[in-house]
Amino acid sequence: MAFNEEQALAYSSYWDNGYSKSDGEKPTHEWYRSFSELKTFFQDNLFSQQSLKAEDNPMILHLGSGDSVIPAELAVRGYKHQLCVDFSRVVVEFMAERHSKIEGIEWKHMDVRDMADIPDKSIDVAFDKGTLDVMIYGSPWSPPNQVKQDTSKYMKEVHRVLKNDGVFLYVTFRQPHFQIPLLSLDNLWHIDANVLRDGDSFDYYGYVIKKVLISPMNVVTTT
Repeated sequence: MAFNEEQALAYSSYWDNGYSKSDGEKPTHEWYRSFSELKTFFQDNLFSQQSLKAEDNPMILHLGSGDSVIPAELAVRGYKHQLCVDFSRVVVEFMAERHSKIEGIEWKHMDVRDMADIPDKSIDVAFDKGTLDVMIYGSPWSPPNQVKQDTSKYMKEVHRVLKNDGVFLYVTFRQPHFQIPLLSLDNLWHIDANVLRDGDSFDYYGYVIKKVLISPMNVVTTT
């Protein structure tokens, strides 16, 4: 089956090919926002949160971690329980080598749509910066069935591995009026979407997503 480049992003072969061209020493790219640009978002939703501070030893899952330096930046700040998963074996292998001397980061080859090796309700914080986005293509008003299926699989897996009081932090350029209906396909989440502004640059959004435990879907959007 032939895919256009937008669709090909959802397949590991595309990323293996891209990461194989890395020199292994420097990140190929940092998707969307750097750590410094996300510092306020992390401060509000991670560093200052009860049970999620570094001294509380939360388990952080990086979904589609790629060659981002975010895990290393968090390790410097005392977060010593981090699991980075990616479906590109190439990037998992060279990132494990690159950061082999950093305490508390584990790297695993895994597709975020099927994380069978991660136990139920074992994760305090799940973090995604651009991973879900590579599964999305076509019209934002009427996403293709494949997009809906992949998003549903992914979100259900995140829901399964996240603790009941855990939080899913998701950074994207996708606007809430398009993204919230897609994230909410299975009515599993309470979603708070915040604009991440940085001067005159293009707006990004930081989604703070938590499990709906009793009540039906409850969606709140803030700016």
